[in-house]
Amino acid sequence: MSSKSRTRNHTRPATSPLLRALTFSRAAQEPVKQTMLLQCYAGLDAFWRGHGSRALFTTLGRRLLVAEELCRLGYHRDEIECIQWAHAAMLHTDVAEKEGGVWLMSDVDYARLCRAFETFGRQLSVASLGGIAKAEARTVEGLLKAEQTLALAGASA
Repeated sequence: MSSKSRTRNHTRPATSPLLRALTFSRAAQEPVKQTMLLQCYAGLDAFWRGHGSRALFTTLGRRLLVAEELCRLGYHRDEIECIQWAHAAMLHTDVAEKEGGVWLMSDVDYARLCRAFETFGRQLSVASLGGIAKAEARTVEGLLKAEQTLALAGASA
């Protein structure tokens, strides 16, 4: 008999079995994707009616950042400029709120956001949850880096 120990070091997977199952289940992915898209259109409608808010602004902005990252990951890569125009439209809306105190959106900005969310919908229809999660992780990384850069710039000023 060998004196070597036969015990193995078992490590736990990084995700739960339920999350892994959901990642591979197409039926489970659709409600998640539809909810993301519904948030975009509900927020866009609120802005169109003059009922926007900082929270909705943040939600739409983050969804646009995810859409931009999905472009960089190869999901409708040729439409990245459309997403960038939508970012500019969001900035116009933010400036208008700061100047007038009302969350309103111009017709041009509304059209740009509609087009960007159409692109986002097409991206969600072909992307896996893993791809979406990767785009969201990159978005968070970028936001954290930007925050750190601002903090460093503020400390040195």
